[in-house]
Amino acid sequence: MADAISAALEDGPDTLIDIATLTGAQGVALGNRVSAVMGADPVRQAVYAAALAAGEAFWPMPLPSHLRQRLNSEVADLLNHNLTETNGGMLTAGVFLQEFVGGLPWAHLDIATPAFNQGQGYDYVPTGGTGVGVRTLLTCLADLASLD
Repeated sequence: MADAISAALEDGPDTLIDIATLTGAQGVALGNRVSAVMGADPVRQAVYAAALAAGEAFWPMPLPSHLRQRLNSEVADLLNHNLTETNGGMLTAGVFLQEFVGGLPWAHLDIATPAFNQGQGYDYVPTGGTGVGVRTLLTCLADLASLD
């Protein structure tokens, strides 16, 4: 994911929104039907508003600065996973990704467990791959395009 963010930054965007099945910790925190959105407040809020409008369940999550210390390493520039401190894993992963955006307005959508429905379909969500986030991203892009 960090490589994808770095590659995206080469195109010089004004804002960056990424989406991935990043952490199982997302499911521990929010369950199988609610995805997380983390990032810079204006972008995080725009994505959250788009999710509400699109009818997708996302929840805005913080990026606590105190979690940054978990990424310190004696042998690397940055740890991508701290085996000794697993609580707050989704938030720590978001703090990790934040290291690569260079201050650009950014949001990360963690769709780990909602991306695949192992049970019966519900609402518009089928069994199997759910496509979660697509409706939110399209709504968010339309909202951003209307500002131009």
